[in-house]
Amino acid sequence: MFDDILIKKIKKLKEEKNAIILAHCYQRAEIDEVADFVGDSLQLSRLAADTDADIIVFAGVYFMAETAKILSPNKKVLMPRIEAGCRMADMVDLEQIKEFKSLYPDLPLVCYVNSSAEVKSEADICCTSANAVQVVKSLNCPKVLFAPDKYLGTYVSSQIKDVEVITYPGYCPTHIAITVEDVDKMKNEHPEAKVLVHPECNQNVTAMADFVGSTTAIMKYAKNSEHKEFIIVTEKGVVDRLTRDYKDKKFYLVSQRAVCPNMKLNTLQDIFDTLSQESNEVFVEAQIAENARKSIERMIAVN
Repeated sequence: MFDDILIKKIKKLKEEKNAIILAHCYQRAEIDEVADFVGDSLQLSRLAADTDADIIVFAGVYFMAETAKILSPNKKVLMPRIEAGCRMADMVDLEQIKEFKSLYPDLPLVCYVNSSAEVKSEADICCTSANAVQVVKSLNCPKVLFAPDKYLGTYVSSQIKDVEVITYPGYCPTHIAITVEDVDKMKNEHPEAKVLVHPECNQNVTAMADFVGSTTAIMKYAKNSEHKEFIIVTEKGVVDRLTRDYKDKKFYLVSQRAVCPNMKLNTLQDIFDTLSQESNEVFVEAQIAENARKSIERMIAVN
């Protein structure tokens, strides 16, 4: 009952303030009740660029809200919990990315969107897990730099044999916590289930997959597949949504460790408080934003 009241209040506020709520697939599933759009980083980047709303409330982590601000500089971008960061993004800062680039002069830098605005400002082009392979191919270069996720970079390299991908040593702690033993255990318990894996996982885990893809690609595969059982090798939010939406199928979370604590910080109460008070506004320094926007727009143009 409390949630129902909050949901009604949030929807009323959205209408009054000409606001939209963007939510990532890893958020608490109840946030979908007030979100205008739920998706992965690529979808949400496009929506942030195209919206005519005055206010964007981003239910995700900080780099996502920064990206929304970069693409919609005249909009007010708010975060329900501004301390919700990304542990992968925190593994590289501006000086570290400059040092990485200096080791390989003249090579283009592909920057995963799971990074700060400052790091994006040093990139030639950004990518998401949904389009990383296409982005690297679009450069038509024999060698590229890839930051900050070495595991996504390694996966890209496995898909493009004629390109050397030199990776920065960053990673997603949530995905790297998933082991081959976890997958084996679930396969033994559910031998008929298809294994769907996010490319941020260790390559030994992705090698066990029936399908490798971004969060929304995994969800689309599960929706369209004739199979009825799936082992989901990514964050728990994907399992929650699939279980809710496709009741004729069974979905098994690969491990109880597959939960991102930062993605789970936001609540309906946080969204209401932030939108009502217009608090936790996100800002990006103008020159950083201008440079970062170019790399993000190049990414969007690839697809």
